Amino acid sequence: MRLLQCDEYGGFCLTEDLSEHDLPPYAILSHRWLATSDEPTFEDLSNKRAREKLGYQKLRFCAEQARSDGLQHFWVDTCCIDKANKAELSRSINSMFRWYHNATTCYVYLSDVPCQSSDRAKRSNLQSSAWFTRGWTLQELLAPRSVVFCSGDGERLGDKRSLEQHIHEITAIPKAALQGRPLHRFSVDERLAWMTARETTLEEDKAYSLAGLFDMPLAPVYGEGFAQAHKRLLEMLHKRGACIRDLCLSNPSDDKRRIEHTKGGLLADAYNWILDHPQYIQWRDNGQRRMLWIRGDPGKGKTMLLCGIINELKNQLAERDGLSYFFCQASDARINNATAVLRGLVLLLIDQRPSLTSHIQEEYDRSGKKLFEDGNAWFALSAIFTRMLQDASFRRVYLIIDALDECVEGVDRLLDLIRQTTRVSTKVKWLVSSRNWPSIKEQMASVDDHDEVSLELNADAVSRAVQVYIKQRVLQLSAQKRYSKDLQSIVLCHLSKNANDTFLWVALSCQYLSKVLVWDSVSKLKRLPPGLDDLYVQMWKHICVSDNYDLCKSLLSTTTVLYRPASLAELTCITEALSDTSDDPAAVISMIELCGSFLTVREDYVYFVHESAREFLSQAVSSELYPSGNGRVHHEIFSRSLQHLSVTLKRDIYSLSTPDISIEDVKRPEPDPLAKSRYSTVFWVAHLCAWYFELSKDPGSDSSYHLDSIVDFLRSKCLYWLEALSLCRGISDGVILMGQLRDLVEATSSPSALSELVQDALRFIMSHKQMIEIYPLQ
Repeated sequence: MRLLQCDEYGGFCLTEDLSEHDLPPYAILSHRWLATSDEPTFEDLSNKRAREKLGYQKLRFCAEQARSDGLQHFWVDTCCIDKANKAELSRSINSMFRWYHNATTCYVYLSDVPCQSSDRAKRSNLQSSAWFTRGWTLQELLAPRSVVFCSGDGERLGDKRSLEQHIHEITAIPKAALQGRPLHRFSVDERLAWMTARETTLEEDKAYSLAGLFDMPLAPVYGEGFAQAHKRLLEMLHKRGACIRDLCLSNPSDDKRRIEHTKGGLLADAYNWILDHPQYIQWRDNGQRRMLWIRGDPGKGKTMLLCGIINELKNQLAERDGLSYFFCQASDARINNATAVLRGLVLLLIDQRPSLTSHIQEEYDRSGKKLFEDGNAWFALSAIFTRMLQDASFRRVYLIIDALDECVEGVDRLLDLIRQTTRVSTKVKWLVSSRNWPSIKEQMASVDDHDEVSLELNADAVSRAVQVYIKQRVLQLSAQKRYSKDLQSIVLCHLSKNANDTFLWVALSCQYLSKVLVWDSVSKLKRLPPGLDDLYVQMWKHICVSDNYDLCKSLLSTTTVLYRPASLAELTCITEALSDTSDDPAAVISMIELCGSFLTVREDYVYFVHESAREFLSQAVSSELYPSGNGRVHHEIFSRSLQHLSVTLKRDIYSLSTPDISIEDVKRPEPDPLAKSRYSTVFWVAHLCAWYFELSKDPGSDSSYHLDSIVDFLRSKCLYWLEALSLCRGISDGVILMGQLRDLVEATSSPSALSELVQDALRFIMSHKQMIEIYPLQ
């Protein structure tokens, strides 16, 4: 059964989802019933009283249109609700946009527009129609997928698509919004501007009618005036924006784009095989199969496989389906723990449905940013996440986590949450990937209704995908190096025979060949060992015999112990070997390129080409990279960081001038005086603690003399450091850092002056955290 809606100005919407109601043909169903689920009241159009009512002509048009379209019912959006009944009024107003959005078609009856033939006359008459000046009709225009405009004579003038240019010129609403782009993709100011030239009978309605465009429930308080209603709407939007900003540690959508770019782009032919795999199809379509685990060895293409699945699901999602995903990375502290995974999953769900902030907003208003960061963050977020999954707006929710083995903290809790959500809700479907680790396999066995796809057991499909990837990379290499057809064929043949179904081996081999002279390609090609581990060994041996060994060793030892990928500028600050190139990014990149393809640069940040590369350096050759342990490297990073901050930090480093400027209003200056300092600002204490941990392994070491520099720094730069942390949006990190420093001081024979300074700094930041977080100069 389908339903046609008629609003009081002549807008009619065809919708569905009422098949469970026994409604008579062509009934007029009030919006009140739809909003409150009370028993419906019907009036048949043949009723004499109905014919005598004002607007009967529009209702008759509606009935005839419904009959011609084979519809059974329509409903009337009335304004007869008692404004004294605040709860009913609020439900009615806040549900309007959703009903328009769920409509299949909306018929707009323009009683003041005559039928016309010429395009010029059509535009002129449309522009003069009162319908485009009313406040409430804005959501009637934007919410439905299809809007058909009819003249006062009942003739079709066109639809939202065919009249797109006219409507854009009349309303100044972007064509993308008229075409159905999600409204939350437009800024708050843009959406507010769409209402500027419109009017409502009651001034407050000009604000209330905007609530649907922001997916923001706004309780009506008639009599408050437009200014107060508008102020309340903006305050609610500001609170929601602050909540989302504090929730976002790293945006998984950005991580996905970075990964695809780093790996040379996503090839459909390299992942299409999984879309036809029986286990995947069963997981996607069978309501009883709620968990799919894709497992395989390093470099087998798990991450790109999941990127392809995400893209396919995006294209196939129904209106009420949700999709969220996360990419774990062990070398990045922002995205290598269970709480970060939850923050990312929640963020993307809210990004699709901003109304889901209702599950988190009240707790955020009470606790602020610490809701996502303190010791109870996991428990608070898991409860919020579970409520979101049960939200009535979802029919089904697909949740994807890549590289579960790279979740270095809290993976047990994460797997337990997966188990719980699959048991309590039939809506939820999880897909995770990881290496073939026995510990993960053991825990997966306890997840009900789950399936597995082993890349090793699907070697034929993976092999074909790798061959597709090889052909694409060799074509790129051939175009870059201008290979002859014979050389191209030799390279293709060798890579195909030795790839061992490993994408990463192909990528590293092609990267190596791109730096080889064409005439020497065959000789160098034959020296490439098959297998990823052997290739890493050869890459390291090549570095060891090169003239740049000391430089490469310094770069690799530093990047291996970092807590997140560093920018080129940050790396010059913390690496002594790069100190003379701090103002020459091209020189830094050229030095990084000497590191045997272990490292790669994307958007001015330095990453390991793969987590397995970092593991090789920190495990297989750690004795060569760190002959005396990695404590020396941590000390160098700490020491250089503190030296740099002592020289660089100053009061009002961004020249904000006044202490009442909010962090939201701060614009990063160009050049940014904190460009080189951001990593050091956040992580100097972490490297200090790591260094002391290594020293503690030697009972005879005396490290107390190293703390004098910290005393000087806290005495002279503590407030400026807090200002920099605020500008880096890292005040919450500062609380953790000072706590770590206090614990370190208490565990060592530190000078009393340092102990007092640290305690005082910790009390200060705890007392004024919220103020400094919002206003850096405070």
